[in-house]
Amino acid sequence: MEFGSLPRKERQMFDPTEYIKKAKMVDGGHLSIGRGGYTLHYAQGSTLGGYDVDNIKALCIEAGLPVIDSRCVPFDLVADLAISGPMAAVGTAPRFFMSRAFSHVSLAEWVASYRAAGAEIHNMPEVRNEPAS
Repeated sequence: MEFGSLPRKERQMFDPTEYIKKAKMVDGGHLSIGRGGYTLHYAQGSTLGGYDVDNIKALCIEAGLPVIDSRCVPFDLVADLAISGPMAAVGTAPRFFMSRAFSHVSLAEWVASYRAAGAEIHNMPEVRNEPAS
């Protein structure tokens, strides 16, 4: 019997636990959620995407993984952040390219830009620049 022919309640749901564990072990690992679903960044150049947002969001928050939910941010701001860059460095060092859109910054710096736009942030403390005494 093929998967698609099974009644919905008998289908085995995908378990992202192993990918969440990998994301926790890599610098910059995080879950980003937008209007088109989610993207779990778990290694350099490796992502897992899907549409079961509420389930994976709860699992990642519980696991302590940084979660950035930009669905509440006005579309024009999200588009500017996503298109103009920079991107979060995942499993690699931050680096600058001539085009900011292709640059990679630390996860903390990337999250700060989404936080400033009004995104819902979990498991990522706000970094405050305090003057030296």
